[in-house]
Amino acid sequence: MTVGQELCKITDLRLFHNHMTIDLVTQVFGYYDSETILRLRQTVFEEFAKSGNYGLVFTYIWDFSSARDGEYIRGVCKIFEDAGAEVYLVELVADFEERLRRNRTENRLLNKPGKRDLEFSEALINDEKTCRVESYPGETGFENYLRIDNSNLPASDAARLIKEHFGL
Repeated sequence: MTVGQELCKITDLRLFHNHMTIDLVTQVFGYYDSETILRLRQTVFEEFAKSGNYGLVFTYIWDFSSARDGEYIRGVCKIFEDAGAEVYLVELVADFEERLRRNRTENRLLNKPGKRDLEFSEALINDEKTCRVESYPGETGFENYLRIDNSNLPASDAARLIKEHFGL
C-alpha cells in the first residue's frame, strides 16, 4: 500500500489497496466475508476499467502456492485488458521481519483499520509462513512484470523504480 501511495504521488494513477474492501466489509458485517469482498472488488474493477481514468494501482498479497490466487489475478487483469488497458505486475518482496515491522507503522494503522488489532494482524502475517508470498523465477507468466526487493528500500524509491521501468 505504501509503495502504491508513493507511486500515485508521482503519476496520475489511483490507488485501490486490498484493505479498502476488507475493512469496509468487516466493519459493516462484523466479520470477514470473502465472497462479498471479491464481489465489491469486481464491481470496482469493472467500473474503473470503463471510466476513462488513467490507471489503477491494486495491492494484493498473492499466495503463489494457490492456483486460485493465480486465477484471480489473471481474471482481474483480463477485466482491464478487455477494456484496452495495459496491465503491469509488480512483485514487492521483503523479508519476514521487515513485514512485521511495517505492520506497526503509523501509515498502515491509519489506512488499514483491520491492522489495528496487532495480535490478530500479526497472526495473519505468521500465517503467511504457510503460504508462498514470493514467486519462483518466471512463474507469474506476465510480460509486463517487475520484481523489487524493497526490504531496505524506501517506498518512494520503489515507486520511482516502477515508474521508470514501465514509463508511467
